[in-house]
This record gives sequence, structure tokens and C-alpha cells, in this order.
Amino acid sequence: MPFEEVLDQVVQDPNHAHDEYLKIPESISWSTSSMKKRQAFIKEQTFVETPYLYGEQHIEDTSIFKGNIEQQIGFTQVPTGIIGPLVIRGTAAQGSFFVPLATTEGALVASYNRGAKATALCGGIVSVCLTEGIQRAPLFKFKSLQEVGKFMQWTLLQSAEFHRIISNHSRHAKLEDFKLNMEGNQVVLIFEYQTGEAAGQNMATICTDAICNYIIEHTPIQPQHWFIESNYAGDKKATAVSFTSVRGKKVTAEAIISRQVVKEILGTTPEKIASYWQASSVAAVQSGSIGIQGHFANGLTALFLATGQDVACVAEAYVGITRMEVNHDQQLYVSVTLPSLVVGTIGGGTQLPTQKECLQLLGCEGEGSARKFAEICGATILAGELSIAAAIACGNFSKAHKLFGRK
Repeated sequence: MPFEEVLDQVVQDPNHAHDEYLKIPESISWSTSSMKKRQAFIKEQTFVETPYLYGEQHIEDTSIFKGNIEQQIGFTQVPTGIIGPLVIRGTAAQGSFFVPLATTEGALVASYNRGAKATALCGGIVSVCLTEGIQRAPLFKFKSLQEVGKFMQWTLLQSAEFHRIISNHSRHAKLEDFKLNMEGNQVVLIFEYQTGEAAGQNMATICTDAICNYIIEHTPIQPQHWFIESNYAGDKKATAVSFTSVRGKKVTAEAIISRQVVKEILGTTPEKIASYWQASSVAAVQSGSIGIQGHFANGLTALFLATGQDVACVAEAYVGITRMEVNHDQQLYVSVTLPSLVVGTIGGGTQLPTQKECLQLLGCEGEGSARKFAEICGATILAGELSIAAAIACGNFSKAHKLFGRK
């Protein structure tokens, strides 16, 4: 879909604040009775039944974990909190969301919830899933450059056959792009797929393996050896490739926070936040950071754990850019861009009991739910970036961790 058409789908700015902010009950209380009140509140707001998440029902048949784990001995229980309402105006995610975050880091949920409140009071967050694609990049090694050239020439003529092979191995995978990267006497073939609602790593691997077997059987130039992954695709690692294309889903989000809300909710001014962010960006460059952001990994890890994503993909998903500046109306402009969100709403751990319930809380089921979930990820990350920058800018960062992060 053309970029301008994507943006046309964004829900228009209501041009007014959400005056009646629905506050989650007893947020500064760790008692069982307070937890019960929050559970009742979320059920009332979402109309979603979550018996496994709330501990009302327990897993009896552990065979459901086949395909998720081997040699299971039990469960590692991670407490799950909720933030919201997070108001989003996206192409797929539209409305108010209560976002589950599973973490053991005190202050994280409170911080993200503060960012959610500040953005909601100013009309919400525009979050857009721009493009998507998952890669697998096999490597073939030959005796000489001449052999590589002949192999590449033959391979480029096999596109129709590659599409046929993929259709025989997956109902959902579609080959979107095919590139070659030559280095000396070896060449990397970069296959980029659309994988529907799944994150798609396994799907891409299976389809690429079938293509490689076809290549070995039919190529006029046999390689000395080949590997299903060259380590080029960026799978579960931070790489600059994220910024040259897309890995998973690319999401960008923005919000404008009024001076009043910055003062009353965040306890500082747009100028102080923007000044801090400018200084921190320079420091990030000096450190050699790939991308410039505050703590993408915090929110992504918590959200991935809660919803059954492949948590190791945070290693690549955290690569991104945050920008904060004072606009012409003297308000705070905030944006985040995440080019490597490897997420899905089917497959992997997404169908396990508590993880499925967390996805249901977000309304992320069925067609289009993966793009919706990606836009929720983008908005959640923006809320967290806004809150941590404000805390550091006004000097409350340490105070917040003393309050929420200590026994």
C-alpha cells in the first residue's frame, strides 16, 4: 500500500484532550484486595475473560507445550501488570487499550502508565505500521569469482520457481523480495517474506530450506558448501541492516504533549525534556549505539513476555530512534521509530493460555491483528520513552526507583 494511503487510514485527531481519564484502581498498592479490584476493573473495561491470567484456572495438560519447550520441569512465574488506557490513533490499532506488561523491574509499569496518561490527555498517539517483511539469508561458497558470477546469473532466472516452491510449503508465506550480496567467492541470497499474522521466522526458514534444496539439485555450478543462514539477516541481534530495510514490522509513532500536561503529569517543561534528549543523543552517538533511544528493551521485553512473543527478538527489536523537540506551539513533540519489530499473533507462544488471554485483552486476534499489535507496541514504547525522559530531565529518576523498585 502506498505511504500516503497508509497515513489516510489514521484516525483523525479529535483535537481535544480526553478529559475523563479512566484511572486504574489503587495503582500504588500491592495488596491482594487491590489486585482483585484491578482485575474487576479490566474485566469491566475489556469484557474479556482471563481465568488463567488471574489464577482462577490452572494448566492441567502440559502436552500443550509441545513445540514451545523440551524437558519441561515447571513454570517461571513473572508478575503481570497493566497500563492504560493507552489511546492510539493508528491504521489498525484504534481506540483505548489496556496493555499487559510482565516484568520483575519495579517502577517500569508505573513509568509506562504515566506516559500513557500524558499522551491520552493530549489526544493519544498516532502509531503506524509502515511496512513488513522477514528475511532468511543463506550463503553459498564457490571456488572462484567466475563461478559465483555464473551462479548468480542462473539464480536470478529462478524467481518463478521460487514462488512455486514457497506455495507448496506454506499457505501464508509470500516472497516479497529477493536480493544477492556477493563477497569474494561466496554469495548471500536474501529472501524477504510476508508471513501474515505470524512473526514468521520458522516459516521463512522452512521455505528457504526448500528453495536451497532446489538450487543444489538444479544449479549448473555446484557450491563447495552452503548454509541455511549466513548471519546476514539480523536474526536476534542488533544490526544496522534494520535501518536500510525492515525486519519484521516497521512502526513509527508520534504524540504532541501540551505544556500543561508536561507540567502537571510529567513534572517538568517541554524545554527541559528536549534539552535532555538532545544531550543524551550526542552521548549515545559517542557510545557507538545502533540507533538512539532510551529504553525500548524495557517495554518490549515486558510486552513480549506477556503476549507470547519470541523474547530473544528484543535483541533486534530494541534498535530504533526516539526524537523529542519543542514545536512551534511551544508543546513537546515526541516520536519513535522501530524498524525491527519481529512480532506475531499466531504461532510460537501466542496460543498458550495466559499469553492468548493477554492478546485478547488487546483485541489482537484474527486478520490484521499482527499489524495492530505492532502499532500497540510502537505506542507503548513512546509512552515509556516520554516518561523516562521526563523523570531524568526533572531529577525524579532516582526517586521513582527508590519508591517502586525496592523491597
